Amino acid sequence: MSTNQNSDEYISDNRSDVGGGISDVYGEDSATLDQLVTPWVTSVASGYTLMRDPRYNKGLAFTDKERDAHYLTGLLPPVVLSQDVQEKKVMHNLRQYTVPLQRYMALMDLQERNERLFYKLLIDNVEELLPVVYTPTVGEACQKYGSIYRRPQGLYISLKEKGKILEVLKNWPQRGIQVIVVTDGERILGLGDLGCQGMGIPVGKLSLYTALGGIRPSACLPITIDVGTNNEKLLNDEFYIGLKQKRATGEEYAEFLHEFMCAVKQNYGEKVLVQFEDFANHHAFELLSKYCSSHLVFNDDIQGTASVVLAGLIAAQKVLGKSLSDHTFLFLGAGEAGTGIAELIALKISKETGAPINETRKKIWLVDSKGLIVSSRKESLQHFKKPWAHDHEPVKELLGAVNAIKPTVLIGTSGVGKTFTKEVVEAMANFNEKPLILALSNPTSQAECTAEEAYTWTNGRAIFASGSPFDPVEYDGKTFLPGQANNCYIFPGLGLGLIMSGAIRVRDDMLLAASEALASQVTEENFANGLIYPPFANIRKISANIAASVGAKTYQLGLASNLPRPKDLVKMAESCMYSPVYRNFR
Repeated sequence: MSTNQNSDEYISDNRSDVGGGISDVYGEDSATLDQLVTPWVTSVASGYTLMRDPRYNKGLAFTDKERDAHYLTGLLPPVVLSQDVQEKKVMHNLRQYTVPLQRYMALMDLQERNERLFYKLLIDNVEELLPVVYTPTVGEACQKYGSIYRRPQGLYISLKEKGKILEVLKNWPQRGIQVIVVTDGERILGLGDLGCQGMGIPVGKLSLYTALGGIRPSACLPITIDVGTNNEKLLNDEFYIGLKQKRATGEEYAEFLHEFMCAVKQNYGEKVLVQFEDFANHHAFELLSKYCSSHLVFNDDIQGTASVVLAGLIAAQKVLGKSLSDHTFLFLGAGEAGTGIAELIALKISKETGAPINETRKKIWLVDSKGLIVSSRKESLQHFKKPWAHDHEPVKELLGAVNAIKPTVLIGTSGVGKTFTKEVVEAMANFNEKPLILALSNPTSQAECTAEEAYTWTNGRAIFASGSPFDPVEYDGKTFLPGQANNCYIFPGLGLGLIMSGAIRVRDDMLLAASEALASQVTEENFANGLIYPPFANIRKISANIAASVGAKTYQLGLASNLPRPKDLVKMAESCMYSPVYRNFR
């Protein structure tokens, strides 16, 4: 009797016949922990769903008519705000944060909530927000990604998915992908191995592809390939979001990456651009060399950095009244960035002078952790350093190399801060009227020297640029505006040019075209302020011009598939660009 009564009470309670509420139709609430339940989802075209889709959500900007038509009435406060007022409000709120990481998190929340407002904010306030969504703040975000992780952004492909990467790619909801940025997290900025937490880099890069280059957000796919990490701190961190194992290497790594590259091509076609980002040196060169002839691939650390630095050097010649072939270059750092820049400079000089590239390389010297790269070290050098081993006695320190080589251009890509010491910079000033000093390592803490140090130690004569931003410097009654050799100048426009021309391969001539297009955007007024790069405020115009130059070169090389060629490539580029302005709904 007692059993039957309890059973009746349970049934009555479960159905909520009298007291209201929702019946537990699928038995999920009453299931024990060891029973499996099915995650049922009911899709209803209601206003509530609309407001939670970042692609369509306009927040308080939904008009009264839209609220009536799309079942939003009552779900929002009655006021209707314009997108401009929303932007003003969000910027006001962002400026209240004193900690950059808090700004980063607030922006990521906005991106997940209201996509168009996020991109309008970024486009209209690019100089203020670029250091937040990208270097230097993104570095700290990656270091703490496990702690600040809220919702997945992008696709995570780990060793657990070996043999079924194609299936994983098909899980991504968007089909028309045009650009993929992929990292394995082994060398994040100058911060080292951050494993799976490197996802902040592809996410940040692709938000800039959209904001600066106009690529539609739905056409962008950030991917992190998780093959483990050798970072002991992460392996012992209970909040780490990746595989807790040492990195896969050798054949296992190569096979996994090959499966990934084949799956990408199979799923998205021949013309999807794959940008390799923050891979360790040995993998970066191997992947680029292996897939450049079969895929549309680009390594921003090797090629993007090279292109933007070359653009600054080309622009600086207008101030110096010289040509590139008149210079002697000395690099501190012989990894992806250093050797990539050096190779593109050598190629540019070769094309200008007609000299073979083996000859033009001799104007360029590199210093690595063991000192000046010279012929006597050739046997022990990694393959990508060997072209830069010239005849000279060994030199252990950078200062000794500067005094021996007497370079006119000093470029830092070492990832080690404070390495351009006062003695080094003063030596550059001793034998150069206007020494060209580029401290390119990121983030700001890893820069080889600061802008203030460069200007002060050269008595205001240096032409200076850095990888991360520095504030204006007052020296001897003059204000200097340090330039930023930021890859953001190049890769968005390059990507747009490749996509709009339907390119099937990337070639060095396209990178040269991008460099020349960027250099041509620097005005006399910029030069007067000590700048060798144009202001970021005009970045979409700059990107359109770079895209047009890259597109023209792609058609010239016979690598374009979107035929016939448009008459006006700049107008074509501008017309292709995504606009973040709200759309009106029926």
